[in-house]
Amino acid sequence: MTAEGYAVLDEELKRLKTQERPSVIAAIAEARAHGDLSENAEYHAAKDQQGWIEGRIAEIEDKMARAQVIDVSRLSGKQVKFGATVTVVDEDTDEKGRYQIVGDHEADVKSGKISLSSPIARAMIGKEVGDVVEVNTPGGGKAYEINKVEWI
Repeated sequence: MTAEGYAVLDEELKRLKTQERPSVIAAIAEARAHGDLSENAEYHAAKDQQGWIEGRIAEIEDKMARAQVIDVSRLSGKQVKFGATVTVVDEDTDEKGRYQIVGDHEADVKSGKISLSSPIARAMIGKEVGDVVEVNTPGGGKAYEINKVEWI
């Protein structure tokens, strides 16, 4: 994963541990004070929320423990590989696109980050400026010409 993706996970983990977890513990304590827990919807909702928070914390800690963090700013080269920001042009519509190839959990197409395992990223890996990549999409085949490879 990229250093930026690792920082986002770290920030979420800190927020869950320092804000969300104490907040839900307080909500459980308050709901317990209301008496009979078998019919206490607030208690059950807080317990469900606590379960979700603890699950998310465990998931993030696992991802971070297994992560191989790559500082994209230290990478270079002409070939497309993990971390590269690639500018492409759709050969049919002349529409430009700019994508950074990132890890699976970092992918966000709206912000221009595509997963290393996505069809377009897999097609671009190892290619250089001027190469045309063919991508099979749900709407049919697409051809993109690589215009620029950057390391930002």
